[in-house]
Amino acid sequence: MNEALTTLLDLLDLEQIEENIFRGTSRSALVPRVFGGQVAAQALVAAGRTVPADRTAHSLHSYFLRAGDPGAPIVYSVDRIRDGRSFTTRRVVAVQHGQPIFHLSASFQTYEEGLDHQTTMPDAPDPETLPTAAESLPLYREVFRNPGTVERLIEARGAVDLRYATVPPWGSVGEPVEPRSQVWFRTAGKLESDDALLHTCLATYVSDMTLLDSVLLAHGKG
Repeated sequence: MNEALTTLLDLLDLEQIEENIFRGTSRSALVPRVFGGQVAAQALVAAGRTVPADRTAHSLHSYFLRAGDPGAPIVYSVDRIRDGRSFTTRRVVAVQHGQPIFHLSASFQTYEEGLDHQTTMPDAPDPETLPTAAESLPLYREVFRNPGTVERLIEARGAVDLRYATVPPWGSVGEPVEPRSQVWFRTAGKLESDDALLHTCLATYVSDMTLLDSVLLAHGKG
């Protein structure tokens, strides 16, 4: 497990300061605000710690209200909306400097047998044949305006091995293409824990790295 992944796992290990109240910290950012995926993941951690262990997160909605300050702690207040026989609902508000910066609603459910279906996985190349971020980002150095951006991006993604199966958003600047993006991702190291909440929170963290890719591709704005 590399240092970046260890740091990320530490960030997701929130401090409980009171019943239903948790505190998290941030890591350095490319820009003077907290990475949105971190706030969402930490909020889900806070919600999950107030839920019975046999209930896993199956639905999450969130709103980013203000830019987070990476130099200040974030306080997560959990509202226990409902605890039913099968479902649990939680609402979380993240606060900094006395103001809400993020709002999350999440639903958790016990495992139950039911209807099951899935679509066929689209064709995609083997992830082992694709370049890592450290290998692909330098190829597009000319599209980034500020010196050192490539190195900072590589560092910021150090906890995650994320590989684009299609054209990355920064590879199509000025040339709109089909608004479709495929990525493979995994943690940059084997996790020692099989905790379902942790794995879901890590997926939530990564989601903010690629969430807008398809929109950017459609407009040629990487």
